[in-house]
Amino acid sequence: MTDADDDVIIRVRGLRTSFGEQVIHDGLDLDVRRGEILGVVGGSGTGKSVLMRAIIGLQTPDEGEITVFGESTIGREETEAIEIRKRWGVLFQGGALFSTLTVAENVQVPIREFYPALDLALLDEIASYKVVMTGLPAEAGPKYPSELSGGMKKRAGLARALALDPALLFLDEPTAGLDPIGAAGFDELTHSLQKTMGLTVFLITHDLDTLYAICDRVAVLADKKVIAVGTIDELLALDHPWIQEYFNGPRGRAAVATQEANGARNKPGTGTD
Repeated sequence: MTDADDDVIIRVRGLRTSFGEQVIHDGLDLDVRRGEILGVVGGSGTGKSVLMRAIIGLQTPDEGEITVFGESTIGREETEAIEIRKRWGVLFQGGALFSTLTVAENVQVPIREFYPALDLALLDEIASYKVVMTGLPAEAGPKYPSELSGGMKKRAGLARALALDPALLFLDEPTAGLDPIGAAGFDELTHSLQKTMGLTVFLITHDLDTLYAICDRVAVLADKKVIAVGTIDELLALDHPWIQEYFNGPRGRAAVATQEANGARNKPGTGTD
C-alpha cells in the first residue's frame, strides 16, 4: 500500500446501486481522506443515505468496489466484518435510539455486541463518560428517549456512535430539525470531537451553515454519481447548474453572511470575542 493509499480511509469505485428498475448510483467514485470532515450533499433522491448504507454494509450494491481502512466491505462474512465495524460509529437520522432502553443502555449496545464479557460497572462508567463527552448532562443517562428533546436525542445518538472510540464517524443529517442555535452547537461539538479524537467524518447534510463551518471538503452527488469533490471555493469555480444554484442561492448567501459575521465577531479587538 502506498502513502497515498494509506491516506484514504474510504475508497469507492464504480458503484452502482438500484431498487428494482430505479438506478440510484451508476459509476460512482469517491475517496474520503484520513482526518477530514467530508460533507456529502445532493438533491432529494440522489442517494446520499444509500451511499452511506452501502459503505457500512447495510445496502448491497449491484456493482463496484468499496474499501474501508484498506479492507473490502462488500460480500464479507459477518465474522470477517466485525474488526472493521469496530472502527466506525454511525449516527443515523433522528438518532435512531432504542425507545425501550435508557440513554446509557443505548450507548452500551455496541459495547455489549463486541465486548460481551465486560462487567456492568465498567459498562456504566463508559456510558457515563460518553454521555457527558457529547454535551449532555450526567442525569440524562437514566432517561428514556421519549424524555429527551430533539437536540438531546441527537447527542445521545452521537454518544452511542462514539461508544467504541471509533476512527471513522458517519453522520446522517445530524442537524436536521434543530433550531439554528442547536445546529451551530452540534457543529461545534462535531468539530471539537474530530480534532480531539482524530476522527475522519463522513457527514451527510443539507445544512449550508454546517458545510461552511466545519467541512474540509464537500462531495456533490448528482447525475447518479459524485460530480465534484473539493473545498467550497473550488466547487464555486465549477459551472454545474445544481452547484451554482445550491451555493449561490439565497440560503447559500445567508450561510456566507453568517460565517463572515462569526469571523468578525471572533477577531481580537472587536470586544465580542
